[in-house]
Amino acid sequence: MTAIKHALQRDIFTPNDERLLSIVNVCKAGKKKRNCFLCATVTTERPVQVNVVKVKKSDKGDFYKRQTAWALRDLAVVDAKDAVKENPEFDLHFDKVYKWVASSTVEKNTFISCIWKLNQRYLRKKIDFINVSSQLLEELPKVAEESVPSGENQSVAGGDEEAVDEYQELNAREEQDIEIMMEGCEYAISNAEAFAEKLSRELQVLDGANIQSIMASEKQVNILMKLLDEALKEVDQIELKLSSYEEMLQSVKDQMDQISESNHLIHLSNTNNVKLLSEIEFLVNHMDLAKGHIKALQEGDLTSSRGIEACTNAADALLQCMNVALRPGHDMLHAVKQQQQRFSDLREQFARRLASHLNSVFVQQFTQTLLQLYNRSSYHSVPGHDQSSTLAQHSAELTLPNHHPFHRDLLRYAKLMEWLKNTDYGKYEGLTKNYMDYLSRLYEREIKDFFEVAKIKMTGTTREGKKFATLPRKESAVKQETESLHGSSGKLTGSTSSLNKLSVQSSGNRRSQSSSLLDMGNMSASDLDVADRTKFDKIFEQVLSELEPLCLAEQDFISKFFKLQQHQSTSGTTTNEVEEMDGVALSRSYTSGVPQTISSEKDMIRQMMTKIFRCIEPELNNLIALGDKIDSFNSLYMLVKMSHHVWTAQNVDPASFLSTTLGNVLVTVKRNFDKCISNQMKQMDEVKISKKSKVGILPFVAEFEEFAALAESIFKNAERRGDLDKAYTKLIRAVFVSVEKVANESQKTPRDVVMMENFHHIFATLSRLKISCLEAEKKEAKQKYTDHLQSYVIYSLGQPLEKLNHFFEGVEARVAQGIREEEVSYQLAFNKQELRKVIKEYPGKEVKKGLDNLYKKVDKHLCEEENLLQVVWHSMQDEFIRQYKHFEGLIARCYPGSGITMEFTIQDILDYCSSIAQSH
Repeated sequence: MTAIKHALQRDIFTPNDERLLSIVNVCKAGKKKRNCFLCATVTTERPVQVNVVKVKKSDKGDFYKRQTAWALRDLAVVDAKDAVKENPEFDLHFDKVYKWVASSTVEKNTFISCIWKLNQRYLRKKIDFINVSSQLLEELPKVAEESVPSGENQSVAGGDEEAVDEYQELNAREEQDIEIMMEGCEYAISNAEAFAEKLSRELQVLDGANIQSIMASEKQVNILMKLLDEALKEVDQIELKLSSYEEMLQSVKDQMDQISESNHLIHLSNTNNVKLLSEIEFLVNHMDLAKGHIKALQEGDLTSSRGIEACTNAADALLQCMNVALRPGHDMLHAVKQQQQRFSDLREQFARRLASHLNSVFVQQFTQTLLQLYNRSSYHSVPGHDQSSTLAQHSAELTLPNHHPFHRDLLRYAKLMEWLKNTDYGKYEGLTKNYMDYLSRLYEREIKDFFEVAKIKMTGTTREGKKFATLPRKESAVKQETESLHGSSGKLTGSTSSLNKLSVQSSGNRRSQSSSLLDMGNMSASDLDVADRTKFDKIFEQVLSELEPLCLAEQDFISKFFKLQQHQSTSGTTTNEVEEMDGVALSRSYTSGVPQTISSEKDMIRQMMTKIFRCIEPELNNLIALGDKIDSFNSLYMLVKMSHHVWTAQNVDPASFLSTTLGNVLVTVKRNFDKCISNQMKQMDEVKISKKSKVGILPFVAEFEEFAALAESIFKNAERRGDLDKAYTKLIRAVFVSVEKVANESQKTPRDVVMMENFHHIFATLSRLKISCLEAEKKEAKQKYTDHLQSYVIYSLGQPLEKLNHFFEGVEARVAQGIREEEVSYQLAFNKQELRKVIKEYPGKEVKKGLDNLYKKVDKHLCEEENLLQVVWHSMQDEFIRQYKHFEGLIARCYPGSGITMEFTIQDILDYCSSIAQSH
């Protein structure tokens, strides 16, 4: 192994300036190949690079060649396989795992130990040594030292690293000196031992000369020592002077420290004074309320615009003073606490005064409006006054009172309401509740009166209109209720029993009026003309047009006055939840004194609107029920109008009160519309026809025509066209089925006539109205009409030349049996004499008489309103001519050259039919 190592060093590594430190003879695990060597090398140039080189013996000779080299810094893991048992296998993890089998365990251990030492010395890189004995990583085992030769041990074992460090190359000057010295000695190369001995003798001579020189310089050393002693004395004197100077400087330092401390205290005092002044200025500037503001809060006029503006400015200033962000420690100052208590008292006093004033404004506005309603009712109930004229005068205008002046007056207090909401939510909530209580009763009275007028205009009956006039109220009763309202205005959480009593008494008669109108019997649609329906449509549109701006104006006022933002809600509240809140949860939140737990302020707006206008939805439903009782077709008008208003409201705000309420009412209207369609279908099933008179156009067919014409005029460009198309499909199928059912049950009129006339009427209706969704039904109606017309013509015409028809049927039977057409005349029963005999029985006079009887029979079957007589008669004429041509054709083919012809011609038939039609 030593020889191989020297050979590798000489042939491979020395030319590359590398030194070989360790070598191991290995082969690849699991493969039968020739052995190779793994070599651990370092470069001779700095910086030192450590490599693991794979060397393989050449196949063509005894020399070695370098095959692969890996840098030691790329080595990640060394796996010795087993740390206890001897195992020659080991793995090296470079870019991939290389598995090797060493020729002996000792060589493997020596190589791994060398790798570990090189890593520790040059790389300081963390290489994982797996399954390697800890002793192996400290020093080489003794077995390795004994088994390896001394020369190899010095280069492979632990001494190789020290040798690397102790070895120093000669520089250029040293090499030059050695060359000069060797040139001076002739045997320097030939006898190296003698040259070394000579150099040793010269070295000894030089050492002796150095010792003698040192001994000769003893006198100068003594002089130097004396000078050093004198220098030490001078140093001691200088130290004494420096000590005295230091004491003097220390005294000055103490004095300067005292001056500095005094200056620091003065600076600290000035700084504290500046900070104190800053804090006092901050408190004075931010927590001092002007006397004018205090006076406005305590005695400011809340009725004039100037006084309201002054109170608003004072309230904002007070809020700023109360909301000032105090610095740490300010709240512990007695003056600050006193000022805060003063601000709280001012806020409470002004909040109480503002709430009381606004409550009085609510009561005053409500009372004035209510008195106007009572005065109008009393005027209508004056003894001797003509109720009919009063009703006509009252019904002339279908409008709702305008609350814009009321809103305009209250909006002056909007900023104060916002202030109250931010400072005293309990009083703000109490005002909100009182406003809803007052307005709900006021709107209930106005809206119910409005709907009563609308109902009277719809019915147009003075008998019902007389019930509209309310009973007169005594002035003392009105005054007493007004006083009770004023008396309770100062208590926001007080009882509202007086308002409840007032509302109940003022609405008692209206309930009886509403019930009396709804108890009217159903009126047939045939009793009403287009003018009545147009009138209903205008009234219903007027009702919706009056309600919509009223609700929008009130909602806008609530948003502005109570400072509720109409932003999008994160989570909606259903109608049922709103109604429950209106009853229990809402009143509980008013008395709790804390902000109501709702998803957004928009939900609060909807809750307030629901309570204020709680009568709109039931009144609309009552009006819809009345319109449906007057005429079921009114549901068409209501569906279109209501759909349009719902669509408009949803475009503005899909979750608003108006949109929700109209949407709920739209559901009722849609149900009435579906009920109207169902009733028409039910009437079709229950229709009964007279057994003594001809059927004609069935009533439900005419009603469908009326319904379709009315619907097309109403639903033109409507949003709910899909609902009408579905109703059309249901109705037309029911009409088809019912027409066939009646035709099958008809006794007086033939089935084909009933089918023909009614499907012709349906086809004409659909063609005229051009309903796109019923194109298929129009084609079906036309086909049924055509089929039954043909069937009726064939059935009614029958066989006008009966004997002649039987004769030619026999001829056709013989031809069918295989007899040639020209040989039929040789048959005994069908010869020419028999044919002439049959033809003589049908002269022109007899034919005309038969056609005249047939015309009378058809005229008796057909109805006049459909005017199909001439159409049917023309079809019969064509059918008769077709039979005539068929007979002539058979005569020409079966009796050629006989000269036999009919006793009347086609022109005679045309003349007969024309004269019969003109005579009738």
